[in-house]
Amino acid sequence: MNKRKVLVLCIDRDNDLREKAKVNGPIIGRDANLEAATKLALADPEEPDANAIFEAVKEFDELKKSERNAEVQVATLTGSRKLGYTADKEISRQLDKIMSEFQAESCVFVSDGYDDEEVLPIVNSRVKVDSTKIVIMKQAKELEKTYFVLLEKLKEPYYARIILGIPALVILAFAISEMLGFGWKPVVFVIGAYLLLKGFGFEEAILSKLLEFKFSVENISFVVYLAALPLVLISVWLGFQEYSTATAQAIDSVKIVAYTIRSTLILLPWAAVLAIAGMAVDSLREGRKFEIAKHGLYVVTVFLLWILLKTASDWVVADAYFIDFVKTIMFSIILAFVAIEATKRIRASIAAEMKLENKEALNEFGTYLGKIVGIDKKKSMLFVQTPLGQKLSYQLEQIASIDEKVVVKR
Repeated sequence: MNKRKVLVLCIDRDNDLREKAKVNGPIIGRDANLEAATKLALADPEEPDANAIFEAVKEFDELKKSERNAEVQVATLTGSRKLGYTADKEISRQLDKIMSEFQAESCVFVSDGYDDEEVLPIVNSRVKVDSTKIVIMKQAKELEKTYFVLLEKLKEPYYARIILGIPALVILAFAISEMLGFGWKPVVFVIGAYLLLKGFGFEEAILSKLLEFKFSVENISFVVYLAALPLVLISVWLGFQEYSTATAQAIDSVKIVAYTIRSTLILLPWAAVLAIAGMAVDSLREGRKFEIAKHGLYVVTVFLLWILLKTASDWVVADAYFIDFVKTIMFSIILAFVAIEATKRIRASIAAEMKLENKEALNEFGTYLGKIVGIDKKKSMLFVQTPLGQKLSYQLEQIASIDEKVVVKR
């Protein structure tokens, strides 16, 4: 009678075993895992991955005793310090290797409770998960020990920037604003706007868009960006001048904002269009035709924001009627819908003409989906084959970006 095969699986997604203990994955077997966990614990006694490996060995021992009719094995997989796609791909490779040698029917998944659980879909795609075990380190609750933990965290650049860097910037901003005679209100406005963007998740999206600008004298777009910069500076100056004039006249604060916005919008939209044109030039030079339609959508967005803000400002200062503002909103909604749908179709048409076969496909979260095996231009479909041989299909309109890899939205 064949024994049922059970795998106890522990995953070190950020590869602390390699980084701290110089141990390469996969680690297979009780003795090898004990040795690896001991090395990691000696290298960093506070490392939770070491505790997770010890817990995996404990689960292995308990299953050996309780499951008499089962063949049990324990293994630890390692990912990559880069996390994301790189780590998941390495974990998939190691798991495929283990499954080829030990064809488990089910597994017990052991995790330290941090980001290791994100790889559960990868494990589930290859073997049934009977149970999961989360290992949580018991932390001291005394104030003194918490204090020392905070001191240790302050030595790490990431936490130092948050705990010390941001308050320092706020204090400096208040000091500079006071020196220039603006008082505390502009600083509070900037802080509030930043917290609003961060709270609603816009911060990362804005940063990712800013990173698309490639400032290099070797690029033709650099000249375009240089042309846009004076327009931005002049726009800010015009807005400040209008703000000063309106404040001196002691008019209503809402009208002051409206006048300031109107003056700023005289040249600022043209600066934005120039910047977008520079991005389009970079995309053309680098052969990224798929991105061109997106830049066209950016131009439409700038136009819509301009007419909305201008009409709203005109209404506030009594240079337009409320009905004009309502008509502008309705027109903007319709134009935005048409532009989005047109962009999807243009991008799908471009993708259909590109050679995407054998490119690797990821979802928007960086999880590896498989390799692209074909495109149906008539049905506008993209076909992806997973490592297990399953064929997935996506609409070409679901493609988010095309580079060395293709990112597909759900």
